[in-house]
Amino acid sequence: MKFARFCQALSNWAGSSKTFLLAIFLIGVWGLTGPFFHYNDTWQLIINTSTTIITFLMVFLIQNTQNRDNDILHLKIDELIRATEAAQNATLGLDKMASRDLRKLRDQYSSLGGNDQVNLDAGVMDEARAADLPIQPKTFESDRANLQS
Repeated sequence: MKFARFCQALSNWAGSSKTFLLAIFLIGVWGLTGPFFHYNDTWQLIINTSTTIITFLMVFLIQNTQNRDNDILHLKIDELIRATEAAQNATLGLDKMASRDLRKLRDQYSSLGGNDQVNLDAGVMDEARAADLPIQPKTFESDRANLQS
C-alpha cells in the first residue's frame, strides 16, 4: 500500500503546473549554459540522459496510477450494476471473458439501439433533465430478450 500511495503522490506532483514550470526553467537554464560549455557533447548528453531516465520512470508511474484508477472505476461500475435491479448481474464477470466474446457482446448491445439516435439538441436534453425524464427511455425486458437470443 505504501508504493501505491507513493505513486499517487508522485503522480499528483508530476502532473502539477509547478512541476511543468520547473521543467521549463531547468530546460531554460540548460539552454543558457550552452555557450559556456561551447555546446559540446557532454552538455548535450546531460539533457538527453536526464530526459530519458525521467521518461523511463514516468512510464511505470503512469501505468501504476492508471491501473489503480481503472480498478476503482470498475468497482464503482460493478456496484452500480449490482445495485440496479434491471441490470444483468452477469456483466459483473465480463473481465473473465475472451476478447472475441466481448466483441460479440458489444455487437449485441449495439444492435439493441438499432436505428435509434441520441438527440444532441441542448434544449431537448435540458428539458428532459428539468422534468427528470430519461433522455432515451429503455425497455429492459425487450433488451434482455434480445441479448439472450
